[in-house]
Amino acid sequence: MPAASVTLKSYEVKNLKLKGYEVTKNTGMNENISAIRAQAHIHHAYFLGLQLIVSSQCSKAEVGDWMFRLFRRQHLDKFLSSFNKLGLNGLPGAVACAKYHALSNSMGGVGVEYIYESDSKAWVRFRYPRWMYHGPTLCGIPVEVSRGFLNGWYAHNGISLGNPRLGFVCVSEDMTGDFGLCGYFKEYDHELAEDERLQFAKGELPPPFISDDQPAPPQGQWGEARLAKANRNYALDYIRNGLSALTSVAGESKCRHLAGRAARLIGLQYFAETASMIGAVDGALEDAADYLKVMFEGMGDEASLEVNSQGIALRQTGLRILRDLADQEAMLIFDCWTELWRGTASSQRQIKTLDVERTGNEAVWQLSLR
Repeated sequence: MPAASVTLKSYEVKNLKLKGYEVTKNTGMNENISAIRAQAHIHHAYFLGLQLIVSSQCSKAEVGDWMFRLFRRQHLDKFLSSFNKLGLNGLPGAVACAKYHALSNSMGGVGVEYIYESDSKAWVRFRYPRWMYHGPTLCGIPVEVSRGFLNGWYAHNGISLGNPRLGFVCVSEDMTGDFGLCGYFKEYDHELAEDERLQFAKGELPPPFISDDQPAPPQGQWGEARLAKANRNYALDYIRNGLSALTSVAGESKCRHLAGRAARLIGLQYFAETASMIGAVDGALEDAADYLKVMFEGMGDEASLEVNSQGIALRQTGLRILRDLADQEAMLIFDCWTELWRGTASSQRQIKTLDVERTGNEAVWQLSLR
């Protein structure tokens, strides 16, 4: 008898007994916010692990250069294009920048406060726990990481806005054990030289926090689902841009080694948490297939399952992780990223093997028992 074909909703996948069925993609399915959040969670963890493994295997100068390249790339990709979306056009430069960083980070799940002092001086203070160095990660990251991202992004805001008098002054850093990352954007009365765009003024304290001054997204445009996607995409961008920047600093071979190892370790470590987030089961082969299907749908990709003689094949279409990347860059990132999911397969009580072949924006995964 030929295999039956059924179309599934997201919440039905977990309970389906796959034997004898071919499971087809459902293009009309509702979005699974839990799966979107699970993807944000595991990619955030991947970025934390990547920072730790690079910090332990590369020189401090390389780590600082990596962070500079990563955040300059993030800046050039995101900064100006976000202003209209966040309703910040027309504000004084210092105020707009401070509001931008408070708002964009908060939408990505990062706690940042905005504090107005004047039209030419506005503060940002990152609150703990720090997203970028979550948990004990903070203890393993050198200060060069902070300096790299401040130079890569904050010091370039004025240049991007066409205001060479606008710079950033850092008064406290995370790694020094003071009161966390804090500083202010300031518009000076003269154009700043390149080495003046980022300055340090230890000992200054911000004005009092005012809750009613905190920026909010434009009303009616940012519901729960859109914010969950923004959180996921925020974490994804750090992986995409982080791997590309690491290649520029350490070379492709070392990047593959470090990023692939970090991905596999995070997959091993975070399978149980992400499975719990989406209601998946640590069980048989079909349970592992259900987990991957729902997780890939949480990326915004389409996914379908089919039983075959080797086990279960999963077809993933869309590949958000590679969207708009050049071929060579896409190959590098995909090869490292696949180790994340191989790690989840190896983490389960009944150990599984996960192989994959990619053609363009489609990947076919083969899941089998080890």
